[in-house]
Amino acid sequence: MKMHHTGFMAIASVLAFGSSAPASDTPGEGITVRPIEGTVLEERFQNQIIYRALEELGYTIGDPQSVEYQKIHLAIGSGDGDFTTVHWDPLHLAFYEEAGGSEVMTKVGHLISGALQGYLVDKASFDAGVTNLGNLAEPGVASRFDADGDGTADLAGCPPGWGCERVIEHHLTEFGLRDTVTHNQGAYNAVIAETVARMEVGESIIYYTWTPYWVSGVLVPGEDVEWIEVPYSSLPDGRTDNTVYEGRELGFAVNELRILASNEFLADNPAAARLFELAKIDINDVSAQNNAMQQGEDSIEAIDGHVDAWIARNREMFDSWIAAAREAAG
Repeated sequence: MKMHHTGFMAIASVLAFGSSAPASDTPGEGITVRPIEGTVLEERFQNQIIYRALEELGYTIGDPQSVEYQKIHLAIGSGDGDFTTVHWDPLHLAFYEEAGGSEVMTKVGHLISGALQGYLVDKASFDAGVTNLGNLAEPGVASRFDADGDGTADLAGCPPGWGCERVIEHHLTEFGLRDTVTHNQGAYNAVIAETVARMEVGESIIYYTWTPYWVSGVLVPGEDVEWIEVPYSSLPDGRTDNTVYEGRELGFAVNELRILASNEFLADNPAAARLFELAKIDINDVSAQNNAMQQGEDSIEAIDGHVDAWIARNREMFDSWIAAAREAAG
């Protein structure tokens, strides 16, 4: 009954606003959605693609909240937001469960697939034998990556509240690295910029990163740096996700970025639910856009231009999402 009521209200809103478009073309007319975003500017690209699709369905996009990933889940779970495009599955499983899980929200669709995470070192260090995080249990090896003179390796890591910090902290304990590795958890862009600068003057570096992101366009795996392995798969909370990629034990599961939405919003908005199920963005498109940002195209206007160009290139697919969403609304 709830869906029928919402459908009636949407039609009533269209009539009230005097829209010339048929109600079935704009099932979101009169409805303001409340997205929740992360704090990473590079995610604006995927956010705006989904917002544009919702707008074509007639929805109004409310001013998004911008918070860390843990708080994103809490907001959706508590009803303070409707959806996010930046749920990492399975990395954010703990955040999902802590915020109410399937009782209050649903992971929908497969927006971006093949997202990697892990540790990398400069190629000279890799070629010298530092091919595994476990190697840093040796003080002599760890000191190779000492940036501040305290004798421990300086690992450019993951800020609190992102989810990756839980895996890194678990690894430091599990692999006996507490005495030899310092996990630097400042603002990621600042920490990684310092790391890139050290690499440019010939110093050894070790860092955590993920794809898609601009870092692997600047420090190119296989050329400048290399992914290193961990001694064996071990994740927090006894999780047993597959952490092997192309024969390497990276220590982090290969993730998907999925749209996470409140169950109430999905039930009330079958058009949006269908859109979320179908929407897909190729990870290589995201990496290319992130690299363009790193090259200076990082203003809001420039990013929105990237969105325009992506939609134009993928118009047939984009239109198929819209058509299916309209059909789902009835």
